[in-house]
Amino acid sequence: MIRTRVILAGSLAAFLVVGVGVTYADDGPSVPPGTEATASAPVEVDGNDPDLKLPEGATLAAAKVLDIKTVVEDQSGDERREDTNSDVKFALQAEVLFGKDSAKLGAQAKARITAIADEIKAQNATRIRVFGFTDDLGSSAHGDVLSRQRANAVHGILEQELNDSNVTYEVRGYGEQYPIADNSTEAGRKKNRRVEISFPRTES
Repeated sequence: MIRTRVILAGSLAAFLVVGVGVTYADDGPSVPPGTEATASAPVEVDGNDPDLKLPEGATLAAAKVLDIKTVVEDQSGDERREDTNSDVKFALQAEVLFGKDSAKLGAQAKARITAIADEIKAQNATRIRVFGFTDDLGSSAHGDVLSRQRANAVHGILEQELNDSNVTYEVRGYGEQYPIADNSTEAGRKKNRRVEISFPRTES
């Protein structure tokens, strides 16, 4: 299991990968595990230093809440979960749900979709998006149709599992649009062949 946490604030991007022993921060060099620098005393700051003062007439930007994204992907890459402050998104690779060039759900597909339905119930979500995507092989028109058919199939299982008339769905097929990996390699195309299920988090 690989866990990735991404915190974005302005131009600052910090990445923490847990489970593989590597830390990335601000694109700096990585170091072998166990050789990281130890914490040191904070640097003393001169509050009267003119370089630390705002120019006359300048004001600080308004405070804002950082958008924290946590990404968890299983070792095979078949399933990926992204959590932000406001949403939860699952991405399931097409191969774990369907046969090649098919929109018929396989034997293991229902169990995976049911687990996501349980999470939707836990979040009390009533607005769900189900989006299908393909790689760029074949015609664009075929990809559009196949991705929509696959999204429809996943939507059908979710609807059965949730059985809630208060839940609304947005179901779309985007074909080869919005790739998340390089379509020039099979590994990248495999990631792009996916169905995404997203919904709002419970407000705390």
